[in-house]
Amino acid sequence: MIPYGRQSIDSGDIGAVVDVLRSAALTQGKKVEEFEEAVAGYCGARFAIAVSNGTAALHVAALACGLKQGDEGMTSPNTFLASANSIAYCGAKPVFADIEPDTFCIDPAQIEKKMTRAAKAVIPVHFAGHPCDMEAIWKSARERGLYVIEDAAHAIGSRWKDRDGAWRTVGSCTHSHMTVLSFHPVKTVTSGEGGMILTNDEALYKACRRLRSHGMTRNPEEFEGTAFSSQELLMPWYYEMTSLGFNYRLTDIQSALGISQMKRIGAFISRRREIWKRYNGELSGLPGVTLPVEKEWADPAWHLYVLRVEQRDRLFRYLRDRGVGCHAMYMPVHLQPWYRRTYGHQRGDFPVAEEYFSKCLVLPLFPAMTDEMSGQVISAVKGFYEDGELRCGNLE
Repeated sequence: MIPYGRQSIDSGDIGAVVDVLRSAALTQGKKVEEFEEAVAGYCGARFAIAVSNGTAALHVAALACGLKQGDEGMTSPNTFLASANSIAYCGAKPVFADIEPDTFCIDPAQIEKKMTRAAKAVIPVHFAGHPCDMEAIWKSARERGLYVIEDAAHAIGSRWKDRDGAWRTVGSCTHSHMTVLSFHPVKTVTSGEGGMILTNDEALYKACRRLRSHGMTRNPEEFEGTAFSSQELLMPWYYEMTSLGFNYRLTDIQSALGISQMKRIGAFISRRREIWKRYNGELSGLPGVTLPVEKEWADPAWHLYVLRVEQRDRLFRYLRDRGVGCHAMYMPVHLQPWYRRTYGHQRGDFPVAEEYFSKCLVLPLFPAMTDEMSGQVISAVKGFYEDGELRCGNLE
């Protein structure tokens, strides 16, 4: 079975991890800082905070914005659960805005319609690697004093061109307060599990660092010192817990893998784009199939290749039977039982996202795919439409 996504590990990655295993520090050492510096430098952000996974990154970012009970945080229904869950973790209410029918990213016009006085943050999701219209989202959020947290779990390496002609890198936070990345094995760069928050705001950076590790700080500039003497504050063992935080730390083992992977990010993105373009070139013209789009202002680092198919479930079974690990994602978050029970959502609330999911099919896309493997996928998809019985709709 050709999986829909898979990590690409070489001897350099293995050697980097082994070196840490032979060192004195397996966690809370220098490799975490090196990984943060590598990602921040690549994306063009001032600060980076590595955490245990992408969900933790979203949670910490939402907390750093001060999201709390009585607030609303807005995101897309077409995303993994964590984008919305991170809002609920803070006690705030997740509010959804429907998606664009071509990019499947959150629609800025729908964000405008859904904003209320309780709104405090917006979490746009760069779906499949295609960037959202961040210029429009940023303008709208700034006018209302809202925080913007980019969920770029799919999009490290993606870029977009503003209306002034300047190219912006996802993660540079030129149109957001923070950007969140994921390093899960199916993502462009992996650290096994892992996540990162990028920001240009020093206050948010310090808040995220504290929240990552139990709300604790050893920085004298952040000490409150209310229960200890001035002499004790100077001792090397002294630390303070100034907020309620979590153990969301990343290890040096994982960071070493991430550092090694970052050295190959250009090759990873190039190969993903090459496969994406091959699919688009060879699958065009099939009946009832809509190919993914790439806006003229976007330069995506493609994470997923998503078709829209009229006979999605039949094609899904057909491909799986032929060794193609296709997938359907994401089930609209608002239709999950907890969200329906807690917030009263039902079918029809977000018709564009629901229509998208009823037809979406994700084909395998990862850098280690050979031309033979991508050719196998293409042949299998074409085979479905070349079979007269299937065209007549008789496959059960």
